[in-house]
Amino acid sequence: MHRRRHWMKRVVAIMAWIGAAGLVPQPAGASDRIAVFAAASLKNALDAANAAWARESGKEAVASYAASSALARQIESGAPADIFISADLDWMDYIAGKGLIRKDTRADLLGNRIVLVTASDKAKQVDIKPGFDLSGLLGDGRLAMGEVKSVPAGKYGRAALEKLGVWASVEPKIAGAQSVRAALALVSRGEAPYGIVYQTDAAADKGVAIVGMFPADSHPPIIYPVAVLAASRNPDAVAYLKFLKSAIATPFFTAQGFTIMK
Repeated sequence: MHRRRHWMKRVVAIMAWIGAAGLVPQPAGASDRIAVFAAASLKNALDAANAAWARESGKEAVASYAASSALARQIESGAPADIFISADLDWMDYIAGKGLIRKDTRADLLGNRIVLVTASDKAKQVDIKPGFDLSGLLGDGRLAMGEVKSVPAGKYGRAALEKLGVWASVEPKIAGAQSVRAALALVSRGEAPYGIVYQTDAAADKGVAIVGMFPADSHPPIIYPVAVLAASRNPDAVAYLKFLKSAIATPFFTAQGFTIMK
C-alpha cells in the first residue's frame, strides 16, 4: 500500500510538470495559434497578412485553404477552426444558419472580379460581351472553372455565362475543378486553353494572362465575408479579425487585386 501511494504521488507530480510545461494537448481553438479556414483564392494575400500579424502580435495564424464549399462542410462536421473567410455569401449564410458563427463578428471583408485567362504565351484579348463566341475559342479544348454547383468562382462564372447567353454552347466543354486555384492550374499547365478565375488568382500565377474581364453586372457581386466561429475558444480571434480589416493588412489584399469592402 505504501509503495502504491508513493507511486501515485510520483504520477501526480509528473503530470503536474507536464501540464506546467504546456505538453498536455489543448482543446481545439485554445492554443495561441489562430486556425483560419479561407477560400483558396486568398492564399497569397492572406499568407502575407498572416506574416504581418505574427510580427505585430508575436502570435501565429495558420490558414487552411480550399473551396468555400469544402471548408463550410468541414466546419459543419466539427473541424476545429477559429475564423472562416468565404468567397461568397451563400456558404457563410449556410453555416450561420446552423448556428456555427458568432453573428456579431460577421463582416464583409473583400471584393473581387472574375476574368477569362489563358496561357501567357498565347494571350490574345477577348471582347467579352453578350453572345461572344467562347465555344469557338475553346475549339476541342475545355474551359477550366470551379465546380459550378458548389465552388463560388464556378457559380459566379456560370451566372455570367448565362447572362451573356453563351452557357448552353460551352456547358459540354466545362472542366469543373474542386477550387478556383485548381482551375487556374489547369490553364497554367496547358491542360485547358481557357479558364474563368478571380482576377486575384490570375495575378498570382505568371503562367497565365488575363484576356478579358467579365462585366460586373453579369453576375452577383463577389463578396468575401469573414466571421469568428462559434466553437472558437481562442481569445485572440476577434483581435485577428480586426487586424484583417485594419490599415496594416489592407495593402496585402489590394496588392493582389482585391477591393476593400467599406
